[in-house]
Amino acid sequence: MKISIHKGERCMKSSHLIVVAFIIVLGAGIVLGPISSSVAADKAPGRTMAQQAIKTTEQWNTTDHTKHEVLKQAFTSGPQVTAACISCHSEAEAQFHQTIHWTWKAGNNEKGVQMGKSAYSLNNFCISANNEQDKGCLSCHPGWGKKTESTNCLVCHSSKEINWEESFEDFNAFMEESESDPEMKELANEIQSEIQLAVQSVTLPTRQNCGSCHFYGGGGDGVKHGDLDSSMSKHNMAVVVHMGTDGQIFDCVRCHTTSQHNFSGRLYTTPESQHRKSLIEDDLKSKITCESCHSSTPHKTGSKANDHTDKVACQSCHIPTFARVNPTKMSWDWSTSGKTKDGKPYKTKGAYGKEDYLSIKGTMKWEKNLKPEYFWFNGSIQSLTAKDPIDPSGVVALSHPIGSRDDENSRIYPFKVHKGVQPYDKVHKTLLTPLLSGPKGYWSTLDWQAALSNGAKSLDLPFSGEFDFVQTTFVYPTTHMVAPKDNVVACGECHVRGDEGRMAKLAGFYMPGRNRAGLIDPLGWLLIIGSIVGVSLHGIGRLFTNGNNKK
Repeated sequence: MKISIHKGERCMKSSHLIVVAFIIVLGAGIVLGPISSSVAADKAPGRTMAQQAIKTTEQWNTTDHTKHEVLKQAFTSGPQVTAACISCHSEAEAQFHQTIHWTWKAGNNEKGVQMGKSAYSLNNFCISANNEQDKGCLSCHPGWGKKTESTNCLVCHSSKEINWEESFEDFNAFMEESESDPEMKELANEIQSEIQLAVQSVTLPTRQNCGSCHFYGGGGDGVKHGDLDSSMSKHNMAVVVHMGTDGQIFDCVRCHTTSQHNFSGRLYTTPESQHRKSLIEDDLKSKITCESCHSSTPHKTGSKANDHTDKVACQSCHIPTFARVNPTKMSWDWSTSGKTKDGKPYKTKGAYGKEDYLSIKGTMKWEKNLKPEYFWFNGSIQSLTAKDPIDPSGVVALSHPIGSRDDENSRIYPFKVHKGVQPYDKVHKTLLTPLLSGPKGYWSTLDWQAALSNGAKSLDLPFSGEFDFVQTTFVYPTTHMVAPKDNVVACGECHVRGDEGRMAKLAGFYMPGRNRAGLIDPLGWLLIIGSIVGVSLHGIGRLFTNGNNKK
């Protein structure tokens, strides 16, 4: 009997241990899981790799431009500055004139149509640059003033902000007046000193240089992209981890590397990158992808997050929202433009102090702190041109990501989707390209018929004279506002049932937590519940058995 009692005690203790162990495992998974992932983040190899790749934020140079005699002359015009630059950098202007930053052209699409804003590409903001005939667009062209003959090297390479057109105009005017008024000579000398300081303050492009155009594309701060605006000029890591003044303080060229003045990362007809290699695999490749510095398995070995990287873009988790500081434009309805009050154009302001109606532009909607929309994306955008036929009976996708679940190069990627209403030709069934600025532009005349006719002529396109308006969408990849690691998208925001999940619109594949899998889900739960019940009954049975053995 003693032996039997001891065996019963052992069995009872064993069953208790099983139950306790089961509870401990469950508790550990719930309680310790977040702690483990937090610790893993600190030891993630992707973070270590990136820190090794950058090493230092300090820049070094091989020349001091303040010592070059050619930069100490009295400059009276922009082209004179360019001539001084290329007297040393002999090939720079020729190289730059071949790039998309200068030509605004991006090669032909699969139909042989020239792409680029200076060609037949369109958007649903200001629609077209009309073969550079729309001079309002040239404020962002890197020439002098609104001319396209000579390159303004310093719009990208000077660290000093200056209004070049105004400075040259004032300097020349004061010099003319100095012949009769000596005080004008002193003013002219002061202006020339500022010009020379700007000419000699040469640097690699900074975020201020790039942002002077890219933060304000579409006619204002944050209009186009949503993840590019003036808040990125000087901010902390909460806005953009990589560029925060309390972090690494990256400039744009840290990732957008160059070759003969061609910047990596431009999207039109081809992917921004033809590979997904890290610097370990090929240290001469561009650094435009996250994998370049962080590798394709950036998280700690064994982390579930590493299992996502073959199908989910890093940005989908690490950019939970865009337009976090400044609002971005989310819709633009040109069909409501042209209204006047007392015979004069007018404008009104709405949310965030932004203009929500202008007679010359129509109705606009601004929003901030927005969740992106998600699409399969292999790096290429399918875009319509002014030559492509459309179906005006529905919403026209002016641009749309290319990709699918079956494409090994595709990832689930975040986008801003801008909605527009813009003019189209009712006869030719093509989108139209109105001329907007200048004395013959719509902003001066509020005459759609004339603006559309002049715009068509600038691109040598037909216009029937009959037009109406159609709804359109235009996409922008969301890639710049990377959030701190503590603010990444939570698992439950995607792996959840219902329309509120971030991935609710993506169909055609099974996602745990979001989709039901026929018999698999109930069988799985039956197995879990059965295991718990079985362990519990086993323990209870042992208790009764032990009691009988004692008797």
